[in-house]
Amino acid sequence: MARGRSAVAGPDPSSPRPRASEAVRTCVGCRARATKSELLRVTAGRDAAGQPAVVPDPASTASGRGAHVHPTRECVDLAVRRKAFSRALRAGTGLPTGLVSAYVDSLTSTTSSTSTT
Repeated sequence: MARGRSAVAGPDPSSPRPRASEAVRTCVGCRARATKSELLRVTAGRDAAGQPAVVPDPASTASGRGAHVHPTRECVDLAVRRKAFSRALRAGTGLPTGLVSAYVDSLTSTTSSTSTT
């Protein structure tokens, strides 16, 4: 047996394997792992004025590098405070996150207004 190598090769066959339909991603805000459907994908794009910005991609169809965040104000604020969007999207400078914040706020206001009626 070679020095420094384990006798066991490969993953443990007794451990359950995740199904292909349950893709798991890490939230850039809280760093918790969650299924892709629970998270909001964001990308580096352009705002209405044509300036670079972090933009929400709820359909996950935009091309390019993306990052995932829970669609809650707490996780978005934590990602902004940690400068996680710029790091995850590999943007050299800080990108404005107003579009993502507005999108998450609209989700929470829609959810709260439908639950009170």
